[in-house]
Amino acid sequence: MLDIKEQLEIIKRGAVEIIEENELIEKLKKGKPLVVKAGFDPTAPDIHLGHTVLLRKMRHFQQLGHRVVFLIGDYTAMIGDPTGRSKTRKPLTEEEVKKNALTYKEQISKILDVNKLEIRFNSEWLSKLNLKDIIELMSKNTVARILERDDFMKRYKSGSDISLVEFLYPMLQAYDSVALKADIELGGTDQKFNLLLGRIIQKRYEQEPQVIITMPLLEGIDGIEKMSKSLNNYIGITENPKDMFGKIMSIPDNLILKYIELLTDLDVEKYKKDLENNRNPRDIKMELGIEIVSQYYDKQTAINEAKNFETIFSKREIPEDITTINLFNVLDSSKEFFNAYEVVYAVLKILNKELSKSEIKRIIKQGGVDFNNKKIQNEFEKIKIENNLIIRIGKKIIVKHSCES
Repeated sequence: MLDIKEQLEIIKRGAVEIIEENELIEKLKKGKPLVVKAGFDPTAPDIHLGHTVLLRKMRHFQQLGHRVVFLIGDYTAMIGDPTGRSKTRKPLTEEEVKKNALTYKEQISKILDVNKLEIRFNSEWLSKLNLKDIIELMSKNTVARILERDDFMKRYKSGSDISLVEFLYPMLQAYDSVALKADIELGGTDQKFNLLLGRIIQKRYEQEPQVIITMPLLEGIDGIEKMSKSLNNYIGITENPKDMFGKIMSIPDNLILKYIELLTDLDVEKYKKDLENNRNPRDIKMELGIEIVSQYYDKQTAINEAKNFETIFSKREIPEDITTINLFNVLDSSKEFFNAYEVVYAVLKILNKELSKSEIKRIIKQGGVDFNNKKIQNEFEKIKIENNLIIRIGKKIIVKHSCES
């Protein structure tokens, strides 16, 4: 096991806050494996890079020889985490929870060593609590303390409904730390209230309080909102390598260092100096793309995708495996000319890509569309539909029209 200074350097990489660092040092001084817990509700089993920020920190603890617990909140998922909610969330059924939980192990094995991982379900202990146990647990906190949480307070002040069951969620999550005798709990910054409550409840059950380590929320490829499948700004860890690499290349330049720090073990300071010395951000994103794709596939696959990307988007060559579509499956085949907007819409519809009308117009206006290598920035410009017409949309979509497809 590494010395404490070396462990702290790894633990602190990318972390927003450690509560309390001096307590962490004291725990590390004991020289024995610590119980490191991170909880996941099985509500969205399709893991994307935003989720991996926490998973990678868990891996760091595995590498340091600590006992890492991947806790699936199957029991609390049937209540529903109210964090960040403006209204009561519909709880999942037991069947939905079990179905979602089954997909986790295969996905997390891409990041964590599952042979050294404890996968636990909080139904193991929460389902055994009787009414007396629940009353005792609830007596260890106050309504005033619960209402300190920002989302509860906003809903209380606005007169929105807050189910009493929702008060149970943070209390039961805190009890998970009691049941596991957690030394450390990891979570996103949005979970800080729940994590702090775990410390309080552990003290009231006469346990040594856990140290909290919060990790930042990762912005998606739009560079604005938190990475989310519902916002379609995510990079899934099971996506094909071509799409994964292409999406990484599309991130805004101001997110490069954050992605390097949170999603890789690359030297952040080196790349920070590279950018300060005016190195082309695109070249750094190429290296970032190779590193991330290598994590979920292999190095050679990643290098091949980098070469393909270079061929398609830098040299403007047409790939051999170009997707061929028939625009007349959507458009009126009796017509020869269509507005650029109509053609882009037809391509996206055929590819099952969902973009709003305003998003399509924005892409065209910003020069993100070309036909046979001619850039189009006017949505009303007339496009002649002819065989072998090459259409590029944004940085990831390139198709060829053929009446025979």
